[in-house]
Amino acid sequence: MSLFRIAWRSIQQRGVASLLTALSMALGVLLVVVVLVIHGVVSDSFRSNASLGYNMIVGAKGGKLQLTLNTVYYLSQPIQNVPYEYYLEFKTAEERRAELGDPGDLDLDRDGEFGQHVEFAIPLCLGDYVGRFRAVGTTPEFFEILRHGPYGDQPFEFAEGRNFRRHSPEHGFFEAVVGSIVAAELGFELGDVIKPAHGDPEGWGHDEGFTVVGILKPSATPTDRAVFVNMEGFFLMEGHAKPVEGMPDDWHRDPDQPLPIIQREVTAMLVRTADMAVTPILQDRIDSSPYAQAVLPVLEIYHLFDVIVRPVQAILLGLTAMVCVVSGISILVSIYNSMSDRRHEIAVMRALGAGRDTVMAVILLESIVLSLGGGLVGWLLAHTLAVLANPVIEARTGVSIGFFDINLAEALLIPSLILLAILFGFFPAVSAYRTDVAKSLQ
Repeated sequence: MSLFRIAWRSIQQRGVASLLTALSMALGVLLVVVVLVIHGVVSDSFRSNASLGYNMIVGAKGGKLQLTLNTVYYLSQPIQNVPYEYYLEFKTAEERRAELGDPGDLDLDRDGEFGQHVEFAIPLCLGDYVGRFRAVGTTPEFFEILRHGPYGDQPFEFAEGRNFRRHSPEHGFFEAVVGSIVAAELGFELGDVIKPAHGDPEGWGHDEGFTVVGILKPSATPTDRAVFVNMEGFFLMEGHAKPVEGMPDDWHRDPDQPLPIIQREVTAMLVRTADMAVTPILQDRIDSSPYAQAVLPVLEIYHLFDVIVRPVQAILLGLTAMVCVVSGISILVSIYNSMSDRRHEIAVMRALGAGRDTVMAVILLESIVLSLGGGLVGWLLAHTLAVLANPVIEARTGVSIGFFDINLAEALLIPSLILLAILFGFFPAVSAYRTDVAKSLQ
């Protein structure tokens, strides 16, 4: 009879105790694999969101991380606003003429200070909410120019409808595009009218409403969790115009005319420089101005990941590893406690010619079988749960999980379990090795 069959028969004889011991190991491995899967999802999601389609954010002076969270993820609160005239410094003369109907006192025959150094500058206006989701005022170029995805080459696509326009015959300046999660959670459909709340989700509602003309396909980016409205309409909402000295507080804007330049401000700008070599020079020039600061969002995102997310994941992984160690100790206790009942059995094996090394090997095999068997069950359960949760995970993060997707840490799990089983099986194996045959047969 092989050593494995002897070990298996011994496990069967202690069926309930062996099952409970293997179950504790299964739960430990289940927790470890789930944490590893979550770690992979978060890491892949961060890397995906780091492919923004732009490489610089320009906003009011303040915290760089706050500006990044507010602009990239639509979290936190806006710092301050930047004058609209400063935003125009990122436009060429041709772009300034195309964008401005009434330039006021602005000179449209010159390029902006940074116009020749950037490929595009897309403005964002923040501060309102639709339910718990952010309302973002911007221009149609947001969906026409920006790309997303791991390689930054995927355009935003519409599940229904179209992009909003600067001014449309049907809805004027008041058109909106809704992210996929917003549409699913709040039930928005094409033609619905959205009235954002001012300041926060519990703020007072605006009288002006935006007609939904487009619903985005899931993109696994923060755009899924936002409502995008035409910036021209955003400016015309009550409380959004910059106060101007001499203008009465109860002055009502014409909903069919754009807000004058003097009353406009933007929260931030999404900028892609024309050449990476000019980026640090451009950043220094922007930071030296009294109006704004320039932030490299990818650096801030990875800094956030390293400083906040990674330590939390390390703690969770350490705790789950401790569960595996406790499960290993339960294997040690289970086998060791059974040794007093098995001394006669071991003595008979020795009397029939089995050597001390053979007896020790049988005990170690029992420990390895219980560890690997429980570990395999835990791994199967963890990946089954991951596959069942994959539709929700993919919809919210864009990260797809396959049943056989294994990272490096998981690949090291099997040899780790074998070492753990040998370590905790060594003590009862030594006890079996030292069994006194003559005394045990009496």
